[in-house]
Amino acid sequence: MGVKTPMDLVIRGGTIVTVGETYVADVGVQDGKVAQIGGQMSADREIDAAGKLIVPGGVDMHVHLQLAEAQPEGAPPRMSDDFYWGTAGAAAGGITTVGSMTARQPGEPKGLLATLEHAEADALQNSLIDFTLHPIIDDPSPDIIAEIPKLLDAGYSSTKTFMVMHAFDARQNDYVKAFEAAGRNGILPMLHCEDANINHHCEQRFHSEGKSDIRYYADSRPPYAEAIATARGISLARAAGSPLYLVHVSCADALAEARQARAGGQRVYVETRPIYLYLTRDLYEEPDGAKYVGWPPLREKSDIEGIWDGIVNHDVDTLCSDHAPWTLSEKLDPDLSVGSFRPGMANLETLMPMLYSEGVVGGRISLSRWVELTSTNAARLFGMFPQKGTVAVGSDADLVVWDPDLKRVVRGEEMRSRAGYDVFDGYEIQGWPTHTISRGDVVFENGEIVAERGRGKRVIRGPHGPL
Repeated sequence: MGVKTPMDLVIRGGTIVTVGETYVADVGVQDGKVAQIGGQMSADREIDAAGKLIVPGGVDMHVHLQLAEAQPEGAPPRMSDDFYWGTAGAAAGGITTVGSMTARQPGEPKGLLATLEHAEADALQNSLIDFTLHPIIDDPSPDIIAEIPKLLDAGYSSTKTFMVMHAFDARQNDYVKAFEAAGRNGILPMLHCEDANINHHCEQRFHSEGKSDIRYYADSRPPYAEAIATARGISLARAAGSPLYLVHVSCADALAEARQARAGGQRVYVETRPIYLYLTRDLYEEPDGAKYVGWPPLREKSDIEGIWDGIVNHDVDTLCSDHAPWTLSEKLDPDLSVGSFRPGMANLETLMPMLYSEGVVGGRISLSRWVELTSTNAARLFGMFPQKGTVAVGSDADLVVWDPDLKRVVRGEEMRSRAGYDVFDGYEIQGWPTHTISRGDVVFENGEIVAERGRGKRVIRGPHGPL
């Protein structure tokens, strides 16, 4: 027997799954990196993964985590999870890297880099796992556009823009310039596609007709508002010569616009989120239907089938959570109505298990496709591969030991999110992590968070990479 290489951690006997490869081997971790796969190794700490999978940690590049700063007295409610609670849920669900949308806070100096610096300081104090940030561009002024080329030098390679706000239409030409600056400098623009004018018109009509309760929510933000905004956003990116990342695509018609653009050679990438794979607008007929409100709304069963077709046929590139939870009382506030229902819900902890259960166990997708959708593609697109998104020598030891047979019933009160409920409450899910490892540290083990607040680091990203 040869000499055993000493390691910090060895994971024994698991089935390693990457995009294109599935094989049984031991994994050795040293100094936070995957140091060896296969061969003779020893370590004081070993994890028995026989009968389990070893997969790259999930990379969820669309979350909304609040800063942990105290709110002023009398301030309106805000989403419930900060970087600690959000990343605790992420770790419990097998996710080891998150990308949080970052907006300028009241009183902060203007500027993308100043906003990012403030948010980074908060995340470094609170995050359990690694993170990155996406600066939101809500004022495409010349000064802001001039900052876009500087983002990459600071380790950022994405921006976020909302077509759903009226400001986009009023300043469309300036946003095209922002796309152009991004495309020239290795930055990937992320775009929320809903037509603000159509949505506003529908909301006003329903209010005038006395149809302002939750039953009318889906029709107040119709799928054609998303589809036409998607087509326009794609055309604007084409004019700017930039790539485009479409966040949370929810309907078959919007996906068709992206598919057509890609067939013509345009660099368009598609994200969807869990609720558009499993839930339909029929839930808005229930008394507590407001807890299912998101932007865009839940759609028809035919749209779910269309998005699943996109998953299977590689028209959809990533599955991300858009984690933006509120407490149930805040979601069901009786003073809210069409146009003011609070969008967002907890999805970090169940994102990977749900897709494994419904996709892999359900026979829709392969193990490799599951890994591609939840980890590898996002790492590639956002300039982190192969540091993140794979199991390979030299990559960060962001690893998940996954029990393919473990079954759990979702109970929101047991989840890490402070929302206290989950839209998948009562679902039985097959396939959960037993161990989540971030840069060589075990952060989640057998149902418990075992990491300290603030151990997460910001990922210094390279330029946007194509798939």
